[in-house]
Amino acid sequence: MTVMTFAKAINDALRHEMKRDERVVVLGEDVGVNGGVFRCTEHLLMEFGPSRVIDTPLSESAIIGVAIGMAMNGLRPVAEIQFSDFIFGGFEQLVSNLAKIRYRNAGHYFAPVVVRAPVGGGVRGGMYHSQSPEAYFAHTAGLKVVIPSTPSDAKGLLISSIRDEDPVIFFEPKRLYHSLREDVPDGDYTVPLGKARLVREGDDVSVITYGATVYDALEAAERAAKEGVSVEVLDLRTIVPYDWEAISRSVRKTGRPVIAHEAQRTAGFGAEIAAMIAEREIYSLEAPVLRVTGYDTPFPLVHEHHYLPNPERILRAIRRSVAS
Repeated sequence: MTVMTFAKAINDALRHEMKRDERVVVLGEDVGVNGGVFRCTEHLLMEFGPSRVIDTPLSESAIIGVAIGMAMNGLRPVAEIQFSDFIFGGFEQLVSNLAKIRYRNAGHYFAPVVVRAPVGGGVRGGMYHSQSPEAYFAHTAGLKVVIPSTPSDAKGLLISSIRDEDPVIFFEPKRLYHSLREDVPDGDYTVPLGKARLVREGDDVSVITYGATVYDALEAAERAAKEGVSVEVLDLRTIVPYDWEAISRSVRKTGRPVIAHEAQRTAGFGAEIAAMIAEREIYSLEAPVLRVTGYDTPFPLVHEHHYLPNPERILRAIRRSVAS
C-alpha cells in the first residue's frame, strides 16, 4: 500500500497498464510534456516515449476520432479531455460512432476506448469548467460511465475500464484530485464496474450518491447522527452499469431514499434512480423519494457554493424525509 492523492492514483493506474500491456496508449491535450492540467499523466512521456504518450492538437473531435481508429486497429487508447465541459466537441464521435461500433457489426469489432475527463465544480472554474454531463452519456446505449470518489477506487476502476472491451467514459471529480490522500493498493488492483460501495451503514435514511458528493453526504450524515438520525450512504461508483441490488437493499432497509448529485435536477441521473425506486420498491417507501442536485441553470462562478449539493442542503432533505 502507498499513500496517494486521487491524481497520483490515476497516474499509477495508467503507468501500471502501460507497463503491463504495450497496446495501451495515452493521448490528449498537454498530456505529454506538461503531464496534463492536473498532472495525472506526469512523467509518462519520459517513461514510455512520444509514440505512446501523444500530445494532440486542441480538437476534442480529433482526439476521440483518432482513439476510435486506434481501438479498431488493436490498441487500447486512453483519451484525456482536458475538462468535461469540452467533451461536446467530440460528442458526435462518442454517441454516433464509438458507442455503436460493437452493436453495428454484431461483435466482430470492439472499441476498447477510455475517455477520461475532470468533472464537476468546487474549484471556482465557472460555467465552462464545472459542468457534470454524465447523464448525456448514461443515456447512450453502448457506453459505460464511471465516476470514482476515492484514490483507491480511481486506480481500481480505471484499470478495470482500460481492460474492458466496451468504451468507458471515466469522469474524475476535479475537486478531489489533490484534496484526498489514502492508502492505495500497489501493483495490479481492480475494482469491478457496476458494484456500489457502502460508505456508511444506517437505518433511517439512505443517501444514494456518487463522485465528490459522497463527502457532502458523509458530512450531512454525521450532522444528522447528532440529531438522532441514522443515515446510510451508498456510493454508486459507476452509473452505467449501476448496482440496482445495492440500491434496492438500502431502500428496503430504510424506506427513505435521498439522491444527491452535482448535475442539474431535470433529467439528471438521479431521476433514473428515482424512477426505478418508484417502479420496483414503491411498497418499501416510508417517505417520498427526494433529490438534492444542482439547479437548472448554467453553473455559476460566484455562487457555486449555493449551486452544489452541499451538506446543509442534503441535511435538509434528510430531515424532510424523516418528518414525512
